[in-house]
Amino acid sequence: MAPLFFRILLALVALYAFVRGSRDERDVGAICVVGALITHFAWSPLHDRFTNVEIGVMAVDVGVLAGFLWVALRSDRFWPLWVAGLQLTTIFGHVMKALDSALFGRAYGAALMFWSYPIVLILAIGTWRQHRRSRNLAEGTGLAA
Repeated sequence: MAPLFFRILLALVALYAFVRGSRDERDVGAICVVGALITHFAWSPLHDRFTNVEIGVMAVDVGVLAGFLWVALRSDRFWPLWVAGLQLTTIFGHVMKALDSALFGRAYGAALMFWSYPIVLILAIGTWRQHRRSRNLAEGTGLAA
C-alpha cells in the first residue's frame, strides 16, 4: 500500500509543480518522477532486497542528488537546498549499509525510502509559495511572500 500511496502523491505533486511552478519546481518534479521510475527497475529481486547495498538504487540516488544540487545551485530560493540535503541523507543510508553489512535490512530499506515523503512535501510547499508569489506580482500587490 505504501508504494502505491507514494506514487499517487508524487504524481499529484509533480503535476501541480508542472502546472503552477517555475523552472525550479518543474525540474525538481521531473527529477523526482524520473528517479522513482528508474528506481522501480533498479531494485534487487525481492528475496535479495536489502541484504546488501542496493547498487542500482544507490546509482539512481546519486544521480537524483546531482540533479537536486544542480537546481539548488542555480536557484534563488532556499527550499531546493533542503531537498538536496534530504537526498544526501538517503545516500548516507547506502553508506551505512556498505560500512556495516549486518545492518538490519528493514532499517536500510526504511532509510532509503523515508526521506522521499518530506522531499515531495517540500516540493508541494515550494510550488504553492511560487504560485502565490507569481499571483501576487501579477495582481500588482507586490507582495513577494
